[in-house]
Amino acid sequence: MKVILSRKGFDSQYGGQPSPILPNGTLLSLPIPQAEDILKFSELTYNNKTYADIIKELNGKTRQINNDTKAHLDPDLRKDVYAKRNPNWRPIFGQAAAAQGHLRNQNVKVNDIFLFFGWFKQTEIYNGKLRYKINSPDLHIIFGYLQIGEIFSDGDKFPEYAMGHPHCDKMHENLKSNCIYVAKDRLSFNETLSGANTLNYNKNLVLTKDGMTKGKWELPDFFRDLKISYHTENSFKNGYFKSADKGQEFVISPSENLTLWTKDLIERN
Repeated sequence: MKVILSRKGFDSQYGGQPSPILPNGTLLSLPIPQAEDILKFSELTYNNKTYADIIKELNGKTRQINNDTKAHLDPDLRKDVYAKRNPNWRPIFGQAAAAQGHLRNQNVKVNDIFLFFGWFKQTEIYNGKLRYKINSPDLHIIFGYLQIGEIFSDGDKFPEYAMGHPHCDKMHENLKSNCIYVAKDRLSFNETLSGANTLNYNKNLVLTKDGMTKGKWELPDFFRDLKISYHTENSFKNGYFKSADKGQEFVISPSENLTLWTKDLIERN
């Protein structure tokens, strides 16, 4: 089983602010804005509040997001964030063009597992509104997972239940290597857990090493023996791992230690 660390959600270019670690521990990954998509930030909700309102509470000066801004909801892991779901909805991740070419070249297949990570920051309620905690660090955190059950790509007919996903929309029809990865119903290594889900905040989900900038990670020692796409042995510095600044998916070669590490992350959170 290969593991793919997949960078998703708001970044400094798209969105321009961290996704929030909510006071209850929810890792609410904010999907990037994309003008050609269908869903609006004002149509996505968490705990009876729209994503547009959450973003504005956290950053009242944002110029990127308003009620009419379109959101690229991918990976789509939270069923309840959108009210008008297909009754047969399933968690899906989509990819296309060069990034999908990378996954294809790395032979990503059924039963491999995506671990989605992004830029997060702690938040708190202050005077009745959500705000970023003062002096809290910017962190790369794993916020969700998806184990691949089916792959549809390169002209395959997408299943009816997937038609609400952005990569099944007409805007993506002509993109080279457009592909969707549909989650398994249940994890292969723990059938009591869904094949895809979000995770709640826990220190063991934080990739960033304490006291360092978010792209400098603390990984278990066994990672030194593994191949990680977009990285070399020189990525391991004195005391930390320097993650690549570019690249959406980092594919990690299979190992027993990697499987146990991944299983522990998911089962504990």
